Amino acid sequence: MNGKTALVTGAAGFIGFHLSQMLLGQGARVIGLDNHNDYYDPALKAAREAQLISDENYVSIKGGVEDPGLLMGLFETYRPDYVIHLAGQAGVRYSIENPRSYTQSNLVGSFELLEAARAFPPTHLLMASTSSVYGANTQMPYRETDKVDLPMSYYAATKKATEAMSHSYAHLFDIPITMFRFFTVYGPWGRPDMAPHLFTQAILDGKPIKVFNNGDMMRDFTYVTDLVRAIVMLCDAIPETAAKESRDNSQSPVAPWRVVNIGNGAPVQLMAFVRAIEQACGKTAEKTMLPMQPGDVPATWADTSLLQDLTGYAPKTDVNEGVQAYVVWHRAYYERSNDLSV
Repeated sequence: MNGKTALVTGAAGFIGFHLSQMLLGQGARVIGLDNHNDYYDPALKAAREAQLISDENYVSIKGGVEDPGLLMGLFETYRPDYVIHLAGQAGVRYSIENPRSYTQSNLVGSFELLEAARAFPPTHLLMASTSSVYGANTQMPYRETDKVDLPMSYYAATKKATEAMSHSYAHLFDIPITMFRFFTVYGPWGRPDMAPHLFTQAILDGKPIKVFNNGDMMRDFTYVTDLVRAIVMLCDAIPETAAKESRDNSQSPVAPWRVVNIGNGAPVQLMAFVRAIEQACGKTAEKTMLPMQPGDVPATWADTSLLQDLTGYAPKTDVNEGVQAYVVWHRAYYERSNDLSV
């Protein structure tokens, strides 16, 4: 990455922040785009970006990917070698409350990105999808070649649509594109709407935690540093024509396009994850058992063999180790935030 230019959308977000840090550490110039919206506390995004802008190789751009012409101008000005598209509206449950924001960010925003890549093609365009696209599939582990025609949430539907949109552009305009499907990412600087934050804060405050599906859930929890390392390694795993690749993976037969799972490859019972947080906090949680929420699925599990074939790498952080790192950060950040607000 030394000397290369990477455009990262959603750079002040949870994953975008960690990715930008890693790219900067490898000598890349990072153009970071983020709109700093108020889906969750903008102060957290500002605190993340404050660390990034201390590096002279980081360029901060404020704006939304759906803003007409913004991405086109950035592509023309900076001519990025790599584009990693992480911006978008996340969250299964919020997509039930506010589907319009998903249409704008995930569909319109991805269209603006693809049009910019069409005009100024990067060496490699990498775009975030989600394990939620596997929807009603029950055969596990999930493989990239599984059908993903039954999304269980509008969030998943917009990501499935983004995959289809990107494939059409890869085919029509010969743009090398990799879609990656994330599996339950967690770690320091995580979003406050995610389970690690909600569980940790409730336990520390002595309040009950909400456990859905009566705890009978499994998730392929993936530590954020593992995830962004996989993304960086995939930057140079550029899809080519199908004639040069195995038809046995997710490589398109008609375009330089593929999809890759990024997960830990080892699902963990939700109650085991709760116990890890309890241990890290030194307190036992009071639990309120609830039924499954609309749009949720009972389990996720990634087949990561394609990621290993392409990069030689497999995420490996144990959930107890990852949770401990998260809780240490959580306590330090939120205790400091509370001190500053007094």
